[in-house]
Amino acid sequence: MKRVDWILLIGVIIISLFGLLMIYSASYVWAEYKFGDPYKFVKTQALFLLLGYILIVMMLRVPYTKYLSKANLIFGVCFLLLILVLIPGIGTVRNGSRSWFGIGGFGVQPSEFAKLGMIIFTSKYLAFNEKALKDIKKGVLPILGILMLVFGLIMLQPDFGTGVIIVISIIALLFVSGVKMGFFIKMGFLGLLGVVGLIIMAPYRMKRIVSFLNPWSDPLGSGFQIIQSLYAIGPGGLLGLGLGNSIQKHFYLPEPQTDFIFAIISEEFGFVGVLIVATLFLVIIYRGFRIAIYCENKFGKYLAFGITFQLAFQALLNLMVVVGLIPVTGVTLPFLSYGGSSLLITMLSMSILLNISKYNYE
Repeated sequence: MKRVDWILLIGVIIISLFGLLMIYSASYVWAEYKFGDPYKFVKTQALFLLLGYILIVMMLRVPYTKYLSKANLIFGVCFLLLILVLIPGIGTVRNGSRSWFGIGGFGVQPSEFAKLGMIIFTSKYLAFNEKALKDIKKGVLPILGILMLVFGLIMLQPDFGTGVIIVISIIALLFVSGVKMGFFIKMGFLGLLGVVGLIIMAPYRMKRIVSFLNPWSDPLGSGFQIIQSLYAIGPGGLLGLGLGNSIQKHFYLPEPQTDFIFAIISEEFGFVGVLIVATLFLVIIYRGFRIAIYCENKFGKYLAFGITFQLAFQALLNLMVVVGLIPVTGVTLPFLSYGGSSLLITMLSMSILLNISKYNYE
């Protein structure tokens, strides 16, 4: 452990602890009203965070190359879970999506595990098929076929945000593997047609597009969340209203501890808080890409890049939603949003990244 990337580790610890603090600040009003316990959400998140820290300590002792031999098994389990969650009586419905397994008082979201499982599987595929990637039919289409199967299962839940994160992450891995640029132009065109088709198939997505373009067209419906988010961000100013002093968390912004927690951070800590969070993310992302660059093992290189890119893309997607740059997608902010499955997978991803740095750090 002497050679582990300590800057990355410290960054992960700081941002995750700050996330725990903000979950309490954002949720205690709602938690006390709904459950009679202002610490309801923060206690649950603290448990998962503790498990995440234990996971990092344990996984630092397991060479990341072990995932190479287990990649097919990991993907197979994730794929099976995506099927099982769709079966009534096994999967449970929350907020209109059959995306969860109910385990006691906790919920486990298999699509979160699929995000990492797909990165591991694709990294192995690319490491062993570099020459075949020059032929689109033999090298690229097989992995795209698997990707579309996973995306299709996730869309049956439906969970468009997670599906987009997985697809874009795998496309990014294909890009850095050296696949011809013309292929990505064609994929971009097909992807655009696919998005249009998905919007037409689900009217609620069109409502989100309309509310994104003009939230005030339906201020009490599809535009409500983004309006309340902007009301939270606006008064923050330079230093914010102070920790615990958010107004929007008082039943204005729905469930502020989840996807829109960044709005509460902006309201309570202002531009300085936004700058701190952005800096922590940039440090983690920079160290992740640096680990990928210096890694000499092909599997480790793809794995480090995929994990880092996925984290960066998900964080960017969430922040763009919160400030109204894109329609609402239902994507959590890594380390900061409430959610046990999301936090555990993020911490597991960081443990793999730290493990790669341990064996390849220069």
